[in-house]
Amino acid sequence: MSFETEQEAFWAGEFGDEYGSRNTGAALLASNLHFFGQALRRARSVRSCIEFGANIGMNLRALRLLYPEQRQHGIEINESAAAELATVIPADQVIQDSILSFRPQRTWDLVLIKGVLIHIKPESLPLVYDNLHAAAGKHLLVAEYYNPSPVAIPYRGHTDRLFKRDFAGEILARFPDLKLVDYGFAYRNDPAFPQDDITWFLLERRD
Repeated sequence: MSFETEQEAFWAGEFGDEYGSRNTGAALLASNLHFFGQALRRARSVRSCIEFGANIGMNLRALRLLYPEQRQHGIEINESAAAELATVIPADQVIQDSILSFRPQRTWDLVLIKGVLIHIKPESLPLVYDNLHAAAGKHLLVAEYYNPSPVAIPYRGHTDRLFKRDFAGEILARFPDLKLVDYGFAYRNDPAFPQDDITWFLLERRD
């Protein structure tokens, strides 16, 4: 697979392999279950879901506990992570691809992106926003590091690999058919269900 950006190659390679091995386990599953219970409390029927950047499926596993009948798809750029994802959801519902290359051919009730936009080259964000919007039949849940203005920060010894900004605000400005339904913050030092300082925004298509 060839890539247009350094960030894609970075996550498709060894660093992406290591990410999956670091982010797993029962404690993370419990935190994710609590997280989605809060973030989706005002969502309507979410019988289908696609996650952009699903990694090994920890988010989808939590969502399956909340919505046992939910039909799930996942896009994942890293080959090893995609193989493990195929043990969580049916293999034919795993899309091993870059979210920059993927073009949705249908919509889902819920489109999820969590901790992924922060790693996208800023110049590529409009394309990703378009793909998210095209896939969202009802809801789009954006869960990322927030900053009111764009900023790049070092990430595990690497530069140009982590960017913070108002992703949800940019999406809302780009697509007037979306509206903000709910938002919140999950703190890394939460004594019961920590997350990674994630600010989440639940967006919905206007009726």
